[in-house]
Amino acid sequence: MVTIQVSNLIDVVADVFGHAESSSEEARRIATYLTTANLTGHDSHGVIRVPVYMRWKKMGSIIPNQTAEVVVDTPSLAVVDGKFGYGQTVAPVAVKLGIEKCKKAGLAAVALRNAGHIGRVGDWAEMAAAEGLVSVHFVNAAGSLLVAPYGGVEKRLSTAPYCVGVPREGEDPIVLDFATSIVAEGKCLVASRGGKKLPKGALIDADGSLSEDPHVLYGPYTSDGPRDHTQGTGAIRAFGEHKGSGLAFICELLGGALTGTGATAPNRRFANGMLAFYIDPKVVDPAHFFDGEISRYVDFIRGTKPVTGGEPVMIPGDVERKTRADRTKNGIPLPDDTWAAIVNTAREVGVSEASIQRATQSSDSGVRK
Repeated sequence: MVTIQVSNLIDVVADVFGHAESSSEEARRIATYLTTANLTGHDSHGVIRVPVYMRWKKMGSIIPNQTAEVVVDTPSLAVVDGKFGYGQTVAPVAVKLGIEKCKKAGLAAVALRNAGHIGRVGDWAEMAAAEGLVSVHFVNAAGSLLVAPYGGVEKRLSTAPYCVGVPREGEDPIVLDFATSIVAEGKCLVASRGGKKLPKGALIDADGSLSEDPHVLYGPYTSDGPRDHTQGTGAIRAFGEHKGSGLAFICELLGGALTGTGATAPNRRFANGMLAFYIDPKVVDPAHFFDGEISRYVDFIRGTKPVTGGEPVMIPGDVERKTRADRTKNGIPLPDDTWAAIVNTAREVGVSEASIQRATQSSDSGVRK
C-alpha cells in the first residue's frame, strides 16, 4: 500500500490529463473530483479510474474540452447534451443550470445526456445542497452492461446509481448515494487491483453460482493490466433482489431513455445520462419546519439501540465525513496495483518521472505502509 498526500495526488493526476489533450483547467477539475471521491472513501469512483478514462479517450468514447449544449430550455426544465465530454466538465454545467432554475421557480428538472463518466453522483447532490436545495438524481450508463436483473444471470443493466441530497442549516448535507447493484463496478475494479474484497455473493456466474471473484466479471487479467467487463462470463447482482433490480430498471428508463442517452444496450457508446430534480425547501416550507424536523429525526435515528456495542447507528454521509477527515489529515491509501496502473498510464501519456516521484514525496503522507 502507498499513501499519498491529497495535493500531491491531485497534481499527478492533473498532469496525466494535461498530457492527454485536456486543458489545464479541465485536467485539474477531473483530478480534483476523482481525488475527492477517494477522500470520501468512494475509491471505486476515484483515481483508480485514471487508466479507464484514458482507455475511453483512446477509443473515442470521451472527448476532451467539450462544451455542453443546452438543447431544451424552459423556465423550470432543461435538457443538456454533454457531447461525450468528461463528466467532470459537463455535469457541473447541468447541475448549475438546475440550481439557477430552481432558485427562480422553486422546482426544476434537468436531463443530462451523452456525458462522459460523471464520477461520484454525491458530488452533484452536494453542489445543490450547498445552495440550500434538495436534489434527486437518477443515473444510467449506456453501453455499460454489468448487472444481471433479478432472476437472471446475464448482464442487462448498468450499475444505475441513485442519489438524494438534503441540505441542513449549519451542518453537512445528508447525501444518500448508491449503485443499484450490490457493488459498483468500480469496487470490482478496486478488488481486482488488490483493494477491499467484494462482499460474499456480489457476483453471479453464467451457471447461476454466486461468487466474489472479480475474474467472474472481467475474465483473465494481469495485476496492472486493463480490466474489460465484456470478457467475463458473469455479472454483478442487483441489491435487494427484486427491489434493487426494479430501481435499476427505473434509472435506466429515466436517466437513460428519457434523457436521450439511451438505456444500456450491447455495443452502445459509453455515456452517462442523469435526470435530476431540484427543490427549494424555502418555497415548500415557508414556516421553516423542515430543518428542525430533520434534526429531530436524525437524533431519533442515531439514538437507536445498536445491534452491537460500540457501533452506533449512522445516517447517510456519516462514514464519508469520518473518512474525509482521516484522509485529509493522513493521506489517501492506494493499493500497490492501483498505483502501478496509474503510474503506467502516466508514463504512456508522457508524464515525467520527476512528476511521478513527487507524488509520493511528503514528510508525513507519501510513505509506504
